[in-house]
Amino acid sequence: MRTTSGPDSGTIHPDATDQLERLADVLREHMIEAIIVDSGADARDAVLAMIPAGVEVHWGKSKTLDDLGISAELTEPGRYDAVRPRQFAMDRQTQAREIRKLVSAPDYMLGSVAAITEDGTLVAASATGSQLGPYAVGAGRLILVVGSQKVVPDLDAALRRMREVVFPWENEQVRARLGVDTILGKVLLIHREWAEGRTTVVLVREPVGV
Repeated sequence: MRTTSGPDSGTIHPDATDQLERLADVLREHMIEAIIVDSGADARDAVLAMIPAGVEVHWGKSKTLDDLGISAELTEPGRYDAVRPRQFAMDRQTQAREIRKLVSAPDYMLGSVAAITEDGTLVAASATGSQLGPYAVGAGRLILVVGSQKVVPDLDAALRRMREVVFPWENEQVRARLGVDTILGKVLLIHREWAEGRTTVVLVREPVGV
């Protein structure tokens, strides 16, 4: 499921398109499926087509998923077995163990990353690490949506983007919502998968997310 640039996609620089094609090939060599789409709407359609109705699905807080309307689709009543509503309905004081086990190994995990390098390393960051366990190994299937602005030359550039672009934005959101600063607590690097078919990266030609 891969689309190509149409006549109305002149805002996408040809070099960026070539870059995504090369990156997709690298990811496939690393046993990670890669799909290239033109727009956020295409990304939403591609992601939803990969998730069977009624399946257990979880996702971390993600501007990418929110902006594309994927989060709203996942919480539509009766469509999926969405973990997040169940998690937030539980008592953190008395049901901490149940919450930890619930969010650690969903059948499907969705999200994004702070950056992806040209050699195919996905860089994800978290204050608590709650979504990183499912990213790394806990989830049965992992689907990541990555806008073209997140592609960087190397790991140094990825970590710099994480610190200078993603973290300040996230900190502003947490401060507005909770009145405290967040932290850059844990970082996960995904370079390849052991077995083919577990992870899919949806590369979006237009910028999406932070």
